[in-house]
Amino acid sequence: MALFALWFGTEFILSPEAMAPGFGLPSWPSGDGGGFLIVKGIRDVFMALGLGVLLVTGHRRALGWVLLVEAFVAYGDMTTVLVHQGSVATALGVHGLTATLMVVNGLLLLRETRRRGARG
Repeated sequence: MALFALWFGTEFILSPEAMAPGFGLPSWPSGDGGGFLIVKGIRDVFMALGLGVLLVTGHRRALGWVLLVEAFVAYGDMTTVLVHQGSVATALGVHGLTATLMVVNGLLLLRETRRRGARG
């Protein structure tokens, strides 16, 4: 998940025009609005790096909590697409599914670390 977010964010930074349609909004931002897509890419890259650091250092409980918190970003992206009359399929199938998978993984990590702590 972290590697996918890192790739996805990097693509938004390097070629936002190519990635914009995949976000699900109905039109390209006007004026200087394209810069916001680069901001989205930077956000995704650093979220991925945060997950990667927790994963590599073995802080699995913290990783679970961060996944739960970061899921709100994906749910926010889903809401943004829906509110701005974007693609419902992309909003639910990309952003909503991603957020839900993050919640499930976060809860599984928290459950695993709670059980391990109770035994050990």
